[in-house]
Amino acid sequence: MNRAEVLQEVRLMKFEDVYSRRSANKLTQEQAAEILGVSVRTVRRWEDRFEADGAEGLYDRRLGKLANNRVATDKVMEMLELFDTKYWDYTPKHFHEKLVAHHGFTQSYNWVRLTLQRHGRVQAAPRRGAHRRKRPRRPMVGMMLHQDGSSHEWVPGQWWDLIVTMDCQSALNNDPPSASKFDPPWS
Repeated sequence: MNRAEVLQEVRLMKFEDVYSRRSANKLTQEQAAEILGVSVRTVRRWEDRFEADGAEGLYDRRLGKLANNRVATDKVMEMLELFDTKYWDYTPKHFHEKLVAHHGFTQSYNWVRLTLQRHGRVQAAPRRGAHRRKRPRRPMVGMMLHQDGSSHEWVPGQWWDLIVTMDCQSALNNDPPSASKFDPPWS
């Protein structure tokens, strides 16, 4: 049993539980939709199909069918043959350019690359290192937001080096600085 079939069975079990509670008037359609993670309209459709066809009505009819946009096997074999005989030393990108320019090929570069990888003609590029991955910024108490160390002409004709550092300590606590916390030095 593959992943899609397992997920379908889980969805069916969850729906049957929600349907039994809906039949006993313990749940509204809105609550059922929230539990199932679908819209209210989808809950109504599923209930109608379940009442008409039973559990068979809820099965995904797309499973087991071939995609309509599937590339013909002879076209795939022709592409692999060209790669093996004529363009064996090309990268997938250059190979795709030649296919489009000289052989009237209409598939995307990504499809060509994935097909070559699937058939063992090229290796997938190694994943980027951790130092290149983006990570979301996480505000932390005391984290510096901005530091500016550039020169400015505060007085006309005189340049001053000014270092400005802003801290998010008070912003995180929603506690802006007040006069009571910071007494002026002349008092």
